[in-house]
Amino acid sequence: MTDAAELRRRTAELLAAHPPTTTDRLDFLRARFDAGLAWVHYPEGLGGLGAPRSLQAVVDAELEAAGAPDNDPRRIGIGLGMAAPTVLQYGTEEQKRRYLRPLWTGEEVWCQLFSEPGAGSDLAALGTRAVREGEDWVVNGQKVWTSSAHVARWAILIARTDPDVPKHAGITYFICDMTDPGVEVRPLRQITGEAEFNEVFLTDVRIPESRRLGEIGDGWRVAQTTLNNERVAIGGMRLPREGGMIGPISKTWRERPELRTHDLHQRLLKLWVEAEVARLTGERLRQQLVAGQPGPEGAGMKLAFARLNQEISGLEVELRGEEGLLYDDWTMRRPELVDFTGRDAGYRYLRSKGNSIEGGTSEVLLNIVAERVLGLPTEPRTDKDVAWKDLAR
Repeated sequence: MTDAAELRRRTAELLAAHPPTTTDRLDFLRARFDAGLAWVHYPEGLGGLGAPRSLQAVVDAELEAAGAPDNDPRRIGIGLGMAAPTVLQYGTEEQKRRYLRPLWTGEEVWCQLFSEPGAGSDLAALGTRAVREGEDWVVNGQKVWTSSAHVARWAILIARTDPDVPKHAGITYFICDMTDPGVEVRPLRQITGEAEFNEVFLTDVRIPESRRLGEIGDGWRVAQTTLNNERVAIGGMRLPREGGMIGPISKTWRERPELRTHDLHQRLLKLWVEAEVARLTGERLRQQLVAGQPGPEGAGMKLAFARLNQEISGLEVELRGEEGLLYDDWTMRRPELVDFTGRDAGYRYLRSKGNSIEGGTSEVLLNIVAERVLGLPTEPRTDKDVAWKDLAR
């Protein structure tokens, strides 16, 4: 059994064979993956050693101390947090070996083609169609709110393959090549002035049968793996004390005593405590993940993440007064990733409005927590047994 001492030994061997100061960054990351030190809990040959997930921290600490490069996890968060666990659980051996290594090293960026203009909160109502033609599936439809689509090579895609059965039953999960003919990415300009999200149009896009993930018609179950991991990735990220949104406002409070009032002090204290509770709850959730797959608890973490970001950023704007309404980069940028803490207060306030939509709306997540965590009665669903083609739209 691989223990902490064994992982330290393997890490030392990696560093000796590939010194970070003289090894090309990509070569080092590839060597780390091949040594099983990328995801230690993944199987051997797929970036891991079959070790307990909790031991990843041992490897990360050793490599950080040695000045080794990381894989820029924020840039490839969709691949790491959503695509990889789904490919691992449902992919064929060929798919796992083809996609996981360049995903982890950051050579190939991933995006997520799930939401549609008419199927956001009710994702299972999606209308993008995939029709089998020989060894290909021909896909037509539109997706929306797609982060990183403008830089992605691959996408995880769900499409309707059988309109004659109830909506949850007729969905299949695919891996879509974003460079294929018929894939068109258009920017969506946001309230911040930049275009981090996209809408994606799929016109007669041919996806080989070999890029189907899971069984035909079982796409909703496969998608649940993605969605559960997405909520944990968004709401359960590891943070130090005063990490995230609470950090900048706490720093401003300490450095700008002329801005302080008693009322703002009381509100900041309340939010500071709530942010710390959320951080520690996230630690507990990650400990639970060591023993199994993420469950609906991730929905609760994502709910807290969205609410706290919006309340903290709003208080920060109020604390700063007129200067809090400004930020210095109101341009039509196409960022690869979002930087919440490295921008002005006005940017954080505007961008956090999307936190209660992306990764599942807060309203839907409240239902998930109520039904799957608290065990409350489910909402009435009149369309549960109705064929998708017969649903009112």
